[in-house]
Amino acid sequence: GDDCMVIYDCQEGTVKRTLNSKKYGCGLVQFTHAANAVIHSSNKVDDQIRYLSLHDNKYLRYYGGHTKRVVALQMSPIDDTFISGSLDKTIRLWDLRSTTCQGLMHMSGRPVAAFDPEGLIFAAGIDSSMVKLYDLRSYDKGPFSTFRDVKRQAQNT
Repeated sequence: GDDCMVIYDCQEGTVKRTLNSKKYGCGLVQFTHAANAVIHSSNKVDDQIRYLSLHDNKYLRYYGGHTKRVVALQMSPIDDTFISGSLDKTIRLWDLRSTTCQGLMHMSGRPVAAFDPEGLIFAAGIDSSMVKLYDLRSYDKGPFSTFRDVKRQAQNT
């Protein structure tokens, strides 16, 4: 697995900086709304998500709860909320300001998760066979819409 983050200047196509994470490893990385900070999943030691200040290469917070590798990680487009999905078959909602998980959903398989552009809805995909849409403000009531076997249905038409 990777044990460093490489930051590129996209306009110049050059490497701006390399940050090592030899102890924890580095999986998925997402910029936060703060100019000099990222969250990233770990692929060594444990399955925590880490909040890293790029300014001084110091960890600000650790978000524990997943018991297997994190396979989905995305910041909300509007605030400090982020979502994670793990091979432990859970999706978790977080707030950067708190290390306590804000929401937990148990899935039937490997999850993927993403916010809509307005940050009001998130989608949870399970094992490439189903997509469930949730209202962020009332996700605990369950999905408001579910699409099953989308690919299979398209092939049959």
